[in-house]
Amino acid sequence: MGPRGAPLLAVVLVLGLHALVEGEKPSPCRCSRMTPHNRKNCGFPGITSEQCFDLGCCFDSSVGGVPWCFHPLPNQASEQCVMEVSARKNCGYPGISPEDCASRKCCFSNLIFEVPWCFFPQSVEDCHY
Repeated sequence: MGPRGAPLLAVVLVLGLHALVEGEKPSPCRCSRMTPHNRKNCGFPGITSEQCFDLGCCFDSSVGGVPWCFHPLPNQASEQCVMEVSARKNCGYPGISPEDCASRKCCFSNLIFEVPWCFFPQSVEDCHY
């Protein structure tokens, strides 16, 4: 391949990578459990729900004055464990291990300091798009 083929190859690689990521619609809990005032914009004015989901983001146009296309909550091992940090109810004690937390049938995430790392799960029945 000559030097003129390199830009074409780069475009093909970028489009291929985009196709791998495209269409990753977040789970309902990752979207519906985000309080509107905490939404971080993920789109542009006039974006459709389909375009938003193609970006891997959430879409909800039922609340005015906040982004309709927004980044989802972080993924967790179980849908029952997806929630905003402020919604966590302590299920353990300082320094609890993931194993001890699991033995209590609770969720564990130690990614954020000064919040409960072991917390009670929530029902997924309230999750919807």
